[in-house]
Amino acid sequence: MLNEKTTFKEFFEKSVINPKVNFITGVICGYRIEEINDTFQLYKNCRYLDKLVDELSKGKELSKILRT
Repeated sequence: MLNEKTTFKEFFEKSVINPKVNFITGVICGYRIEEINDTFQLYKNCRYLDKLVDELSKGKELSKILRT
């Protein structure tokens, strides 16, 4: 995707989003994820990805993040 210069919009259009994504809550980049309007879905998806990376960088296990 880097070689193809894929945009975030194209990335998320090709991605399969976990159906439990709405359970992700909290503040990332100064915004409370659950308060981002659904009309800004691309932005919301970017914040979900930011939150996932942030939790992983803190050492949290992926299975706990995804609640599996």
